[in-house]
Amino acid sequence: MSSRIHPQARTTPKTRQEIKDSGLSDRQAAKVFNISRATAKKWLKRDDVQDRSHRAHVLKTTLSAAQEAIVLALRQSLYLPLDDLLFGSCQQSCRVTSSSQL
Repeated sequence: MSSRIHPQARTTPKTRQEIKDSGLSDRQAAKVFNISRATAKKWLKRDDVQDRSHRAHVLKTTLSAAQEAIVLALRQSLYLPLDDLLFGSCQQSCRVTSSSQL
């Protein structure tokens, strides 16, 4: 799987590997590769040089299992946009704070 590099990314997988192979300290690597010390430290301690997902690995939901089942049934039967379901959910229970929780 190929990944696209963000146009403003300061490092690429090739650069990251060079950082790891350089044997420099984080301070020296930051200066040589024109990156922040925190970035140099991050790539020096990582085992791989590929980007990691920024997706939340654990979604925190405020819905109970019963509420989630109701919302899923509504989404599948009514084909409503998430914003409409969120509005309806807030009228019933204001514990839902964003459409990502639906």
